[in-house]
Amino acid sequence: MPQPRREAAPAKLNLSLHVTGRRPDGYHLLDSLVVFLELGDMVTVAPGPLSLRLTGPFAQGLAAEPDNLCLRAARLAGREARITLEKNLPVASGIGGGSADAAAVLRALEARPERLETLGADVPVCLASRPVRMRGLGEILTPLPPLPPLAVLLVNPGCGLSTPQVFKSLMRRDNPPMPDPLPDLSDAGMLIGFLQDCRNDLEAPAIALMPEISACLAAIRAEGAQLARMSGSGATCFGLFAGAAEAQAARARIAAANPGWWVATSGLAPAKL
Repeated sequence: MPQPRREAAPAKLNLSLHVTGRRPDGYHLLDSLVVFLELGDMVTVAPGPLSLRLTGPFAQGLAAEPDNLCLRAARLAGREARITLEKNLPVASGIGGGSADAAAVLRALEARPERLETLGADVPVCLASRPVRMRGLGEILTPLPPLPPLAVLLVNPGCGLSTPQVFKSLMRRDNPPMPDPLPDLSDAGMLIGFLQDCRNDLEAPAIALMPEISACLAAIRAEGAQLARMSGSGATCFGLFAGAAEAQAARARIAAANPGWWVATSGLAPAKL
C-alpha cells in the first residue's frame, strides 16, 4: 500500500429482515434481503503506524478508541495503516455503519482475514457490498440476480438505538423465513410486491423502545411511498418511491417539517467486484 487509498463504505439496507430462530448460545438466525446504497461513509488508508482520524458530520458520535471497528479490522488483517474515517451516516442507525466501515478498511488493505464474524455479523455482507440474501448468523450469503433501480428515502429521528436491546425486546424468535427459492425480483413492481409480504421482525420491538420510529414511518407513508419499513435494528426507516424526483420532493418536505431528523435520498450502489 505505497499510496493512500480511498474506499467507499456504502450504507446497508435490509429490505426485509426475518428473525427465524435463536441458537442455544443466544445468537439469532436471520433471513434478510440486503442491498447497498450510493450514499455512505468514506475510508482512506495510508502508510504509517496504526491510527484513526475521524471527520465528517457524524464524527462526534464516535471515538478513536482501540475497539473501534476500523482499528479492529486492521488488527485482524495484521496490517499497520493510518486510517481516516469520514462519517457521513448516523451512528447506531441500522444501515451498516461500523460494519460497513470495517469492511471498507479491509477492501482498502486488500485483506480477507479469517474470523470476520468476530468483527460483527454484518461485516461479511458489507465486505461483499452487493445485493444478497443473508441467512444464518449473517455468514450465509446468496448473491441476488441484478435488481431494478430503486429510489430510496431514508429517515432517522436523530437518535441511536442499541441492537442488543432491540433483540432483547423481541417477543417471538421463531418467525417464518422468506420463501425458498425467491420469486423473480427483476422488475420493480414485482420486487415491491414481494417486499410487501415480507417483514422486519425487529420493527415492533424497536418502536417499543423508541416511539419516534413510528413518526418516521408515518411521515414516509404520508408522502406516498410504495413501501415504508425500518432497516436493520433501527432507528433508520426507508421508503421506496416510483422515481428519484418523488423521493427528493418527499425528502425536502419531511426535512423542513422535522429539522432534528436526518433525511436523505439515494439509489443503489454499484456492486463491488
